[in-house]
Parts: sequence; C-alpha cells; structure tokens
Amino acid sequence: MAKKTVHIALVGNPNSGKTSLFNVLTGLNQRTGNFPGVTVDKKTGHTAISATLSGNIIDLPGTYSLYPKRLDEWVSYRVLLNQDKDIRADIFVVVVDASNLKRNLLFCSQIMDLKMPVVVALTMADIAKRKGIEIDIPQLERELGVPVVSVNPRKGKGMAQLKKAIELTASNQYKIPIRDFIENRELAMAPIEDLQAVLPGTSDYSAIHYLINHEEFELDHRLQDTIEGIEQKHEFNHTKTQATEILQRYQRINKIMQSSVTEPDPKEQKLMTDRMDSVLLHRVWGYFALLAVLFLLFQSVFYLAQYPMTWIEEGFSYASTWLNHVLPAGWFSDLLVNGIVAGLSGIIIFVPQIMILFALITILEDTGYMARISFLTDRLMRSVGLNGKSVMPLISGFACAVPAIMSARNIENRKERLLTILITPLMSCSARLPIYTILIALVIPNKYYWGIFSLQALIMMGLYLLGFVMAMIVSYVAKWFIHIKERSFFILELPTYRPPRAKTIVQTMITKARLFVTDAGKIIMVISLILWALSSFGPSSRMEKAEATYQQQLAQMPDKKDSLAIHYNTAKLENSYAGILGKTMEPVIKPLGYDWRIGIALVTSFAAREVFVGTMATLFSVADDDQGTLLREKMQEAKKPNGEPLFTLATGVSLMLFYLFAMQCMSTLAIVRRETKTWKWPVIQFVYMTGIAYVFSFIAYQLLK
Repeated sequence: MAKKTVHIALVGNPNSGKTSLFNVLTGLNQRTGNFPGVTVDKKTGHTAISATLSGNIIDLPGTYSLYPKRLDEWVSYRVLLNQDKDIRADIFVVVVDASNLKRNLLFCSQIMDLKMPVVVALTMADIAKRKGIEIDIPQLERELGVPVVSVNPRKGKGMAQLKKAIELTASNQYKIPIRDFIENRELAMAPIEDLQAVLPGTSDYSAIHYLINHEEFELDHRLQDTIEGIEQKHEFNHTKTQATEILQRYQRINKIMQSSVTEPDPKEQKLMTDRMDSVLLHRVWGYFALLAVLFLLFQSVFYLAQYPMTWIEEGFSYASTWLNHVLPAGWFSDLLVNGIVAGLSGIIIFVPQIMILFALITILEDTGYMARISFLTDRLMRSVGLNGKSVMPLISGFACAVPAIMSARNIENRKERLLTILITPLMSCSARLPIYTILIALVIPNKYYWGIFSLQALIMMGLYLLGFVMAMIVSYVAKWFIHIKERSFFILELPTYRPPRAKTIVQTMITKARLFVTDAGKIIMVISLILWALSSFGPSSRMEKAEATYQQQLAQMPDKKDSLAIHYNTAKLENSYAGILGKTMEPVIKPLGYDWRIGIALVTSFAAREVFVGTMATLFSVADDDQGTLLREKMQEAKKPNGEPLFTLATGVSLMLFYLFAMQCMSTLAIVRRETKTWKWPVIQFVYMTGIAYVFSFIAYQLLK
C-alpha cells in the first residue's frame, strides 16, 4: 500500500532549535533553494512518519510574531495565512524554546488562532532545567489544547513521540481547539463580521490579518476595494488592535505559566552565562577578549595546519618526481605533471587550513559567542552607518562572501543592508587564505616572540583586521552617498552558552572541505589545464626562435646543458600565449612590484582568488625542469630580468594587500547583482575595491622596496 504524504511546516522563533530539528528529521534527505520570487533560503526535506505516513518538511524562516518586518518573516507569514500559492502546509510544528517559554508562546498562540493543525515541539528543556525552570507538560498541553512533545534535536531524543503526535494530528485524532486562545472577535467585532461575510470560513483572527495586511495579499482588485471599504467604514485602527491583542495574549500566557511552570526566584545566584557575559560583554575587557579569541583562531590555523600541509606538499613533490622518471618525455607527461598534478597540489594542500578555519568558526557559533560579537560591536557599527546585525554577514565573510551577502537579508533597514553588501567582500574569505599562507611563508620570517606569539600568525591577523578596518571606513564614507531614510532597531537574542557539538564540527569540516575541493577545485583544475596549454604553446615563429637559440647555445656550451635548459624553458614561457598576455599588462603592474608571471596570476584568479596558487604551481612547473623542488622553493628562487629576487618583502606585502582589497571573484559580483537586482552596485564595488587595492599596493611597494 502506497504511503500517504503529509506536508509539514516547521515554524518558531529564531534560535529556538528549529533548524536542528529539521536536520534530525530529514537527515540527508534535504534540498536547498529559494522561495519562488524571493531571495530567501528555502530548506525542504523528507522523513518517514510511520509505516503508512511520510512527511515533506519545509523549514520556514524564524519569526517572533505574526507581525512581519523582515523579508524572511514575510515568507513565513504568507505561508501561515495561506497566501503562498506554491507552499501549502497540512500541519504546523511550532518549535518552542522551553527556556524562553513566555516569548515563544506568543507566536504559538497566534498560529493556533489561525485554526491550523498545530503540534508543539518543546526544545531546550535541558537549558530550562539548568535555569531552575520546571514545566508540567501534561498541564501545558491541557491549557493550550494542542499536543506538546519535549524533544532534544541535539541528542536526537523525542523524535518517535513527535512523529506519533504528527500522525495522530494528521488522522484528526488531535483536533483543532474550538475556542480561541483570546477573544479575537471582541478586538474588532463589526469589521470581522463584515469581512467574514465576504470571505466565508475565515477565522476571527485570520480576518484581523486580512484587514491589516490585505494589500500584501494576492487578491483581485474588487476584493481589495471591498476590504478597504470595510476598514474605512468602521475606522479600523491597525495599531490599537495589534497592541490590544498582544496585551491580552500575554495576560493569558501569564495565567498558563502560573499553572504549568515553576520558575526560580529571580534574585537567586547568577547562572554561568551571566557570569561569563559580565566579562565577555564588558565595555573594556570584552574587546580584549574578542582580540584574544581572533588571535587564537589565526594562531591555531597556522600552527595546526603546518604539519599536514607539509606532508601533502612533499607527497605531491615526490609524485611529480616519480612520474617524470617513469613516463616517457612528451606532451602527455608534461600535461599530467605540469597541468594536472600541479593543479591538484594547488587545491589539496590548503584543505587542512580550510577545515581548521571552519571548525573554529563553527565552535564560535555553536557556543553562542558569535552572537556576543554582534552585540559587542553594535556601537561601532552604528557609527559607520550599520548596526550590530551587520556583524554576522561580515564574520561569515571570513568564510565566503557569497553566503555572507545572502545572509544580509536579515537586516530590515535597506540602507544598512546595502552598505553591508558593499563592504562584505573586504573581509578576508577562505579563498584568500592560500594566498596569504604562501606569501607569508615566503617573505615573513618564522619568528616567535616570548615563545608563543608567532610573527606569521600576527601578520595573518593583521591582514584580517585591516580588511575589517577598511570596510568600516568605506561604510562611513558610503553612508553619505546612499540616500535611503529608514529608522533601524537592533534587537538580538543572546543564546545561552553551550558546549560545541563534535558531530556538528566534524560535519562542517567535511562539508566545507568537500565544497572547496569540488567547487573551487573544478575552477582551479580547469584554469590550470587552460593555463598549461597557454604556457606550453605560443606563436610558432616565437617558439621556433627560442628553440633555435637554445640549440645554438647548446652546441657552443654542451657542458652547461642543465642551466641552458632552465633558460630555454623560461624563454618558452615568455613567448607562450600566457607570457604574451603577462608581458602586455606588465607596464601597468610593474609599479606594484609585479612581473608578467604575477600578472597572469592576477588575471586567472579573477575566476576565484585561490587560483593564484594553482597558477604559480603551473607556471613554475612549466618553467622548471626540476620537478622535485617544492613550490615555495621555486618561488623563492624566481628572479627578475635584472637578477633580483621576484618575491621580496616589498613585493610580497604589495601582493597580499592587492588580494586583500581587490574584488577578484566573479561569484561575488553575480550574487550582489542578484541581491540588489541591478548591475550598478556590483560595478561600483568592482571599481572602488580595485582602486583601493592598486593604491595601497603601490604605496607599500614604493615604501618597502
């Protein structure tokens, strides 16, 4: 017998455990996309409810009440009011945080009064217990009139009971409460009766929302005019109705909590969270703690990754040498060693750093400290035209600018959202990490101060902080040119401190490493192969001339075959199509300390910044017969035509600053175009970032050379 399918929507306040519950219920059966016509993430998945029932689950964006303000809250609102043509839910699972029961029950009671089938999933019971809060679940269930199930998504507990409650609700054994949570009809009796005459079957509370937000619903013009006429006839007051409703709901919630919940005396000793916040959110010590956390993060990235990176680098070096010895000379072996193996080495070598960086960021999020960073920096953000919510996209930008820019949708104020989008790419994303790593290793000594502070880690941290400082300066300047006047408020819930989950950390590390290898890796490999072809072939007249010069010199100096071969490979590279491209742009980049080889890397890394390392690997492999030399050693030995080292301190610092500030990411420009719905802002972004990069790199090189 075929299984019946029920459509389930997960709804709840932000930070209530909704996404964790979605992940546990759906496991690997998940899909991610956008809600139709709206750039807001839509997560859907499938789960088995029972032997005869399966569930299609959608994770709706978190919202605090049925009075939406943000774009993502409107998405949830339309689904709840049956105004979304594409999404229809049979059952709403309302996720309620037991440690913040009063606030969460507000939203829950509103959904119940829409006369929808509701199952309450009570999360965070362990945190509530630590706070001294005890909830009588059977009594709470009687008061609400809907099933209440205690679940712990972090540990996978309560899933069987939740599925059973969903099954009983789907079979109508749990019925929708007949009585409203509050007397909604008394809020606006005459307007509600008139609207129900026009829309029969509408609940009293749904009628109120039609009166308040009908302009946002897809209704025909005649119905819109009719509802507007009802409003005017009865002088319906939106604000007064909403205020009265919220007041009455909290009065009823207070009575429910008196009978169902036992809470500790508020004068009791502070919890660990409060004690930790007294330090971590202190006006002075909080900032020192933040800097210490950031330094430890970058120190750990450097220290923990150096051993696996060295092993991987030596492994690829050994593989290149071995392949050169076993394969016959020819274009295929050249392609395999200098194209494929060199390209792969530019991908795999940085996987340890990517995994460690994302593991540490996940720990900050999982423990609850990331939200504290937003709270701590709100004053600074406001001084440059942003607010504390801008910090989350900016910190996410340390991982990747694309999802970070998408997360700016949570910022209600349009001006602050646009400013956040414009400056987020100045955060040093993980794609810049390989470039910083190899350049710092090349030009910065591996010194330690007082035995613990690594100079290289300090430089790395300095680059990240410099990007942040520049973002603040750009935002401060840009706020005077963007004329959007909206008031903004910063309301943020600080979650309780929790120990990080090892499973989540490991899953994130594996997922991000896989994404780096598959997504960035594809681009790097394709560009490495194209670059190998452009570096190995060129106009026949030029290549023949280089060959003739080599043969002539070899005949004159046969005892210097090895050194002549290196000069010949360099000459071939200079006369290849890649070399011609680099030579063409060399006059523009020469004031920055770059030669034509670095010029090629600047062009290829526009597809993805991390391609820089793969480009260097390919170029120096093509130009060097000694395949056993490590890439860092090849770059250290690289010379300019006058015999000076190519990668000096001046050139290295200049190049780090260029990659810090330049907009070299096609994906980021594309996502900015999608989020702003115009090419105006991506073009402005590209121009201002490239301009800053050129100026700072020029100044750095001229001062340090």
